[in-house]
Amino acid sequence: MFQLFGCCIFFVWKKTNFYTTRLDVIIKEYKTMFKNEFKGYNFFKLLKDVLAGLTVAAVALPLALAFGTASGADASAGLITAIVAGIATGLLCGGSYQISGPTGAMTAVLITIVATYQMQGVFIACLLAGVILLLAGLFKLGRLIRFIPSPVVTGFTSGIAVIIALGQIDNFFGTTSSGLTAFEKIASYGILGFSPNWQAVLCAVAVIVIMALYPKKWNAKVPSSLVSIIVVGIISYAFRFDVSRIGEIPRTLIHATRIDLSSISAKMITNLLPSAFTIAALGMVESLLCGACASNMIKQPFYANQELLGQGIGNIIMPFFGGVPSTAAIARTSVAIKSGGITRLTSVFQSFWLILCMFLLAPVMAQLPLAALAGVLMMTAWRMNEWHSIKYYFKNKQWGAIAKFLITLIATVVFDLTIAIIIGVVFSLILLVARISKIEIEVSEKEEKKLGEKQKTVIINMSGALFFANSQTLIKKITQLNKNYNKLILVMSGVTYMDVSAGQSLLEFLKEEKTIDNKICFSDAARVQKVLKTSGIYEFLGEENFLKSV
Repeated sequence: MFQLFGCCIFFVWKKTNFYTTRLDVIIKEYKTMFKNEFKGYNFFKLLKDVLAGLTVAAVALPLALAFGTASGADASAGLITAIVAGIATGLLCGGSYQISGPTGAMTAVLITIVATYQMQGVFIACLLAGVILLLAGLFKLGRLIRFIPSPVVTGFTSGIAVIIALGQIDNFFGTTSSGLTAFEKIASYGILGFSPNWQAVLCAVAVIVIMALYPKKWNAKVPSSLVSIIVVGIISYAFRFDVSRIGEIPRTLIHATRIDLSSISAKMITNLLPSAFTIAALGMVESLLCGACASNMIKQPFYANQELLGQGIGNIIMPFFGGVPSTAAIARTSVAIKSGGITRLTSVFQSFWLILCMFLLAPVMAQLPLAALAGVLMMTAWRMNEWHSIKYYFKNKQWGAIAKFLITLIATVVFDLTIAIIIGVVFSLILLVARISKIEIEVSEKEEKKLGEKQKTVIINMSGALFFANSQTLIKKITQLNKNYNKLILVMSGVTYMDVSAGQSLLEFLKEEKTIDNKICFSDAARVQKVLKTSGIYEFLGEENFLKSV
C-alpha cells in the first residue's frame, strides 16, 4: 500500500514538473549561499570554528542530557539528537550561525506522546513532522512567521517555560507522581503522597544557586550549566547521596531504541498526525525566530525557506538514530556567534566534540543526579522568558500586547501548543480588526445662493479603512442629515482601504438616499475606484459624479 501511495505521489510530482523546477532553484540558492559563506576561508577561520564548536558543545552537553530526560526518552537520546542535528541540520540550515538540537519547548510536546504511544510514537511523529517541514520549505512558507505578533511569541515562550518547570517537579523533589499532564501529576500527589527527598532538593537548589551567582564574564568561556552539574555531581557522588541518577549512557550514535518501520500503520499515522503538526509548527516558530534574532545579531542574511528544508531533512533522519525532534536553539546559536564561529562548520565541530564526550565521559555522565538536570531545566525555564519584553508591555501599559501575552500563555499551559498559537493569532486579528474599524468621519457644510435659492452642500471627509465592520458608521452619519442638503460630497482621499462588502452596503443605502432634489458625489476616489466600480456605485451615480478634487 505504501509503495503504491509513494508511486502515485511521485507520478503527480513528476507530471506537474514541480520536482525538477523547484529542486533546481533550491540547489542553486544553496550553492550561492554556501559559496558566499566560505569565500576566503582559511586555516585561521577553521580554527575559530573548531574552538567555537568546543564552546557550544560545553553548553549543549548538559542541555542535551536534561532535555533528553525531560522529554520522556533518556539522556543518551538527547545527546544523539544534538549530535545528529548538529551535523545534518547544521550543514543544510538557512544561516551560517544556526545551531540545532533538542530544546525545552519540544519536551513539552513529547512528554504526552511518550505517555500515550511510547517512543515509537515519538519517532513516527518526528518523521511526519520532518516531512511537513520539508514541504513547508519547498512551498516557501517561511514568510508566515512574520504574521505571528511578538506578544503572542512571548506568551508562547513563557507558557512553555511554565510547562517545563512543572514537568520537573518529580526530579526536583525526588518524588513520584502519575498522569500525562503536569496538572495531573501535581493532582496525583494527593493520592500518592508528597515526600520530598531532601538530598535531591539540595542538588537541584545548589545547581540553581551556582547558575544564578555565576559571573557573566566567565559564562562566555565555561557555561554555568556545565560547571553547576559537575560540582553537584562530584558532591553527590562523594557523599553517596541517595538520589536517582541518569544511568548508563550507551557509547553509540545509533540508539538501541529507534524507529521500527514495521510498526507504522495508517491508524498510527492518523493518530499521530495532530502531534506531528504540533512538532512541525513548533519547529518552524522556534527555528525561524532563532534565525531572525541571530541574523540581526551578526548582520548576515537568513534564508527562512532553506532553514525549513534543513530542519525537515534533519527530523526525517533523526528517528533512524533514535533521537527526538530538534529545532534551532537561540541559546546555543548566540553562544556560537559570541564565541567567534565563522561558518556552519561550527555546528559540525560541536557534534564532533559531543561524540568525544559520549565515548570518553559516558561512565561519568551516568552518575549525574537527575535532580541536578532538573535544576538546570528550572533555571533554563526562568531564563526562557523574554523579561525585557514582558516588562515593557506592563510598564508602558500596552493593554493589547498584555492581553495577547496572557491569553497565549494560559492557552499554552492549558491546551495544545499549536492551539495556543492559533488562539493567540486569532485574538490578535480580532484586536487588529477592532482597531482599524475605527474610521474618522468629519462633516462640514457650505451654503451658497444659486438663482436666488440657497444651495446647501455637505462635505464628508473620511480617514481610515472602510470595510464590512464599520460601513454602517458612515451610513448612520449620512442618515442623520435627514436628506437636508442639495449636494453631498464624500471625500475619499483619506480612505486607505475599502472592501466590496462596504461598497455593496453603501450602494443599497445610496439607492434609498438619492432623490431628484439632491446630488451625491465622490471626490478623490482614485485609490478605491476599483471597488467602487466592482460594487456598482460608479455605474449607479455616473462618471460625472466622480470628482478629482473637492
